[in-house]
Amino acid sequence: MEILKLKKLFTAILSITIFIAMLMNITGCSFPTSKVQATNLIEGIKANPVSEKNIDKKFINNTADFSIELFKKSTNDNKNSLISPLSVMLALAMTANGADKETLSQMEKTLGKDIPIEDLNKYLYTYMKKLSNEEKSKLTIANSIWLKENDFMPSKDFLQIIADYYYKADIFKAAFDSSTVSNINNWVKSETNGMIDKILNKIDPENVMYLINAVAFDAEWETVYEKHNIYKDIFTDINGNKQKAEFMRSEENFYIEDKNAIGFIKPYAKKHYSFAAIIPNENMTIGEYIKTLTGEKFINLIKDAKISLVHAYLPKFKYDYEININSTLESLGMKEAFSPEKANFNKLGTSFVGNIFISEVLHKTFISVDEKGTKAGAVTSVDMTSTGMPVNPKIVKLDRPFVYAIIDNKTNLPIFIGTVMSIKD
Repeated sequence: MEILKLKKLFTAILSITIFIAMLMNITGCSFPTSKVQATNLIEGIKANPVSEKNIDKKFINNTADFSIELFKKSTNDNKNSLISPLSVMLALAMTANGADKETLSQMEKTLGKDIPIEDLNKYLYTYMKKLSNEEKSKLTIANSIWLKENDFMPSKDFLQIIADYYYKADIFKAAFDSSTVSNINNWVKSETNGMIDKILNKIDPENVMYLINAVAFDAEWETVYEKHNIYKDIFTDINGNKQKAEFMRSEENFYIEDKNAIGFIKPYAKKHYSFAAIIPNENMTIGEYIKTLTGEKFINLIKDAKISLVHAYLPKFKYDYEININSTLESLGMKEAFSPEKANFNKLGTSFVGNIFISEVLHKTFISVDEKGTKAGAVTSVDMTSTGMPVNPKIVKLDRPFVYAIIDNKTNLPIFIGTVMSIKD
């Protein structure tokens, strides 16, 4: 039974996340720049009305596959990990609109499997519009494109697509010097509500373009933990070390289980988003469990949640995570985009200093889970470079490494998904 159907039977369902500040108008560039002047690159280009594409099973299943495969290849065996599949998807989908021929084909297969980029644009446009952003349940998304002045001339067709489908994107033309680094990092900090303070340390002379997505989530629990629900106990980390931790206990109403793991779903305020926690059986390591996951298994695990009383014990945790996902994307089939010789981004624009390719896809995240709720932020930077309740309650105690996700209740897709290997990261 789907979660949304269960909502009719039980009111205790879902809500959480916040992606970053909804992008500024694409027809202007109003972000503060110190030495760098942000030039309006698209005078006369306005967002056209576009047809939406209903969020169907094909989009959900294909996006779930991408999300879980990205998660599996991005986790660290010994450290806490966290990614935002949606942030990565949006940054790369924007980039794919500038790709052509085999480079485009590989990017389409990696991101949407059999969904062409024209349809993926429509799906993502519709999906972003439908994601809720309310008081106590905030999810915001922001996109920006940074272009190197003099060395790169963007295609107007490319900018029109971004204007149409990735609405309110910020587009800047800058010198790509140290002040541009500061401006980009200030944009990131602003759009993640200070959760992530920077994405770049420097800009290399060969870099001509950055496509950046920022996502921020800030939501209260539907039922906030009271003082008497917080206690100290032991969390056993991935290496078997005993760590003192603060746990939060609650009674939840949705129990998830498969042959290898158990868990629970805890709703955020307004019931748009939920926190899902999954802990493997004691005879299976978390690494072994993650290898068994697929997009279909994850969606079904959430969809098949049972109404049941769950005594849930959740440790407080807080950490950040950073990963270069070049090799991950290459292993998923997106090889040509990273090749200085083979990459084809002819639709992106014209570089005056050589062929354009992706030199780095950097992903940074932050998560904080406590008695009030959850805050999570994510930034993805694509660096373009030239050359009825049962009587007996279930018990789920997250006192050893576990998987968790922040899910959109309408689709069950993970907006954030990660692992807790240690309380003291």
